[in-house]
Amino acid sequence: MARKPILPRVWHFASFGAPGVVIYLCFVMAPILISFGYSLTNHNPFNPPAEFVGLENYRLLFQDEQFLNALRVTTILTVIVVVVPNVLGLGVAVLLDRKGRLYNALRSVFFTPVILSSVVVSIIWTKLLDDRGPVNDALRALGVEHPPGWLSDPDLALYSVASIVCWQMLGFCVVVYLAGLQGVPAELLEAAEIDGAGPVRRFRAVTWPLLAPSLTINTVVLLISAFKTYDYVKVVTNGGPGSGTTATIAFDVLATGLDANHVGYASAMAMVMLVIVATLTTIVLRFLRRREVDL
Repeated sequence: MARKPILPRVWHFASFGAPGVVIYLCFVMAPILISFGYSLTNHNPFNPPAEFVGLENYRLLFQDEQFLNALRVTTILTVIVVVVPNVLGLGVAVLLDRKGRLYNALRSVFFTPVILSSVVVSIIWTKLLDDRGPVNDALRALGVEHPPGWLSDPDLALYSVASIVCWQMLGFCVVVYLAGLQGVPAELLEAAEIDGAGPVRRFRAVTWPLLAPSLTINTVVLLISAFKTYDYVKVVTNGGPGSGTTATIAFDVLATGLDANHVGYASAMAMVMLVIVATLTTIVLRFLRRREVDL
C-alpha cells in the first residue's frame, strides 16, 4: 500500500498550529527576549544611548537591599496565598458539596469575588480596613480601645494585603475542589462505608487522594498569581507603610522601570522573577503530578 505524501500532512498540521505558534512567539517569547536584551544594558529612555553592561545589573541586583527585601516580602506573601485559600477552599467545598438551592446560591456567593477586578477588591478592603473604617469601628463598639492599624502598622500591613488576596482567590479554590469532589465515584464511598469507615476515614482514604488533580491546579495558579502580585500592593499600601514593607518584586519592577526609568535594571529584576516563578512552578508540578500518578 502506497504511503500518502508527507508534505500535505505537514501543511495540514502547520495550518492549524501556525496561528497559535505566531501568537505565542509575538506575545510571550518576543517580550521575554526583548526584556532579557534590555537587562544586559543600562537602558534609560530619557538618557540615551544605552550601553551594554553584560551581567552587571544581575550582580548589583543580589547586592541590592531593596530587591532582597522585595524577594522576602514576595516569598512570605506567596506562602500565605498558596496555603490559606487551599485549606479554607477545601473546607468550604466539602461543606457545599450538597444538593439544594441554598448550596447553589452559596457557591455563587463564594465565587463572586473571583470575577471582580483586583483593583475594585483592593479599594473596597482599603475602606474597610482603614483606621477609621467599619472593621475598627466594630472593634471599638466591642470594647477594643486601640484597634490595630491593619494598613498603617508595618507589622500587619503585609498580612492584611495577603488576606485580601486570599479572600479573592478563595472562591476559585472552592470551585475547583467542588468539581473534584463531584467527580469522586459514589460506589467507592459506599464501599468504604460498608467496610466500616467513618466520614473522616472515608475522606482521608478515598476522597482526598482523588482530589490530587484539584490540588495541583489550585497550587500552581495560586503560586503564579501570588508571586506576580502588584495591583493589590499598589492600591492598598503603595509599598508601605515605611520603606518597602509590602513592596513585592513585581511592584519594584514597575516602580524601577516606569517611575525611575531604569529600564535595564528593572528588566533584570523581571528576568530573575521569571526564572524563580518558572523554577518553582516546575518543581511543584513535578512533585504534585508524581503524587497523582502514585495514587
